[in-house]
Amino acid sequence: MGLPLIDGVGHVTSLFPRLTRVAAPSYRSFYWSDQYRATLTTPSPPCTARPLGAAPVTTTPRRLALAATALLSALALSACSAGAGNSSSSGAGTEAHDPTAIVGLTGEPANFDFTTTAGAAIPQALMNNVYEGLVAVDQDGELQPKLATSWTVSDDGLEYDFVLEEGVTFSNGAEFTADDVKFSLERVKTDWKINQAKMAVLDRVDVVSPTEAKVVLTRPSNSWLFDMGGSVGLMFDESGVADLANTPVGTGPYTVTERVTGDHISLAARDGYWGEAPAVTDVTLRYFADAVASTNALRAGDVDMLYNMQAPDLVAQFETNDEYQVIQGTSNGEIMLSMNNAEAPFDDLRIRQAIAYALDRQAIIDTAWAGYGELIGAMVPPTDPYYEDLTEEYAYDPEKARELLAEAGAEDLSITFDVPTRPYATAVSEVVVSQLAEVGIDATIASDEFPAVWLDKVFTRHDYEMSVILAVEPRDFLANFGDPEYYLGYDDPDVVTKATAADAASQEEWVAGMKDVVAEVAADVPAVPLFLFPNIVIADSGLTGIAGNSVTESLDLTGLAWS
Repeated sequence: MGLPLIDGVGHVTSLFPRLTRVAAPSYRSFYWSDQYRATLTTPSPPCTARPLGAAPVTTTPRRLALAATALLSALALSACSAGAGNSSSSGAGTEAHDPTAIVGLTGEPANFDFTTTAGAAIPQALMNNVYEGLVAVDQDGELQPKLATSWTVSDDGLEYDFVLEEGVTFSNGAEFTADDVKFSLERVKTDWKINQAKMAVLDRVDVVSPTEAKVVLTRPSNSWLFDMGGSVGLMFDESGVADLANTPVGTGPYTVTERVTGDHISLAARDGYWGEAPAVTDVTLRYFADAVASTNALRAGDVDMLYNMQAPDLVAQFETNDEYQVIQGTSNGEIMLSMNNAEAPFDDLRIRQAIAYALDRQAIIDTAWAGYGELIGAMVPPTDPYYEDLTEEYAYDPEKARELLAEAGAEDLSITFDVPTRPYATAVSEVVVSQLAEVGIDATIASDEFPAVWLDKVFTRHDYEMSVILAVEPRDFLANFGDPEYYLGYDDPDVVTKATAADAASQEEWVAGMKDVVAEVAADVPAVPLFLFPNIVIADSGLTGIAGNSVTESLDLTGLAWS
């Protein structure tokens, strides 16, 4: 499913002049075997707006930088404590760090149950931190062993034999075994309300021994192991699923110790974790509705890091300050203009085409997001194996838009534009409304609180005409356009038929088949892909181990440390 958060070859070329370089995966990630696509999400290719500037920031942490000042004025500053670091009002530090960190985010989870509740904010907080899977995707987009030490695939592509880590326990003390693998994967098909399609190819899981599980598929699949690196591959204890919305139980290094709705979630490292214990033992995820407020909190020292920053026009003030590091990582998040294809007026192809032609998408990037983003012509990131450059298919042509509206008898079209209360959505919607007005379309903005109102009204009840959202789930093309019951309401049976046939074929046939499917859907324009979203991270210069690439739904906190 492609839902909001709220994200090459060689290296990522920064859109900023002073950004840390983050490595992107190479294309070899995609072609390990016919049954295996190794990247859960794939970073965007090199951007060309501006050249990459400085190397990664390696300055002394800002709180340590003022240690001498702190020693001279300890009494005066003793009350100046904010979160993970004891900071002065200027945001500069005064003493060494505790093993804690505060991360500023936007887009708070509705609850903790990502099996039945839509939205990427839940796995962002919990995946890799609280829950773990048999496999995981690293920052280079490579699939790595996690709870499975190794696996083999049968020659016919139908059987996967996993060898499991020993001595692993859940946070409730229960032992992790192959029985949990069987329970977790088969439960996706029976109990999950989200992402069930990604486990549709599963036939069964056989428990060979406590440390061996055999997964049997109904047909070969180029995508199944790839999908196992996402939320559907996470492991659950059967006794711990009764209250997933409030009490997550996983094998990860952290547990949730507190949640204050509208403010923060607290995570603490747990005793008895089977792997390497995290250096930062306590992490607070602090949620901001306003991007400016989160930026002010960073400057004041109230947070140590802003992840997926939502105010790109404010980045410059941090680029020139050695107390901070600025990273532009990669992302597979696509901002799309959603249309309700099942209802008038967007059940008319001509109206959808008119909307697409009316939008100057580069101007939207430049105006709404300070030029930070990349044009895409379909809901497929440029490094997916089946990507093709379709950006010229609906190139900006307002005259063509007017002609199509006239042909459809909709010269005076009025529509309601449901906009979630997210910084990117607010910024983008204002430009979209202005551009649509130029071709005679009157779009009235209805502001929907996110997540509560938008998820209920738009996503669940489909009570909308047009909306805008950031789809961050990796490889979510079929989730968006392969289900007529999905909120987009796009109904083309050929999409699923052709995609299923391609998935079961050889690697080359899969790529070619998916290119055909993507082109067919793009021509129907059930949604307008506006641009690929950048992953901007700003942090205290002393914070290391930051997962700068948004390669899955997860914000992996396990590598954080203070230098």
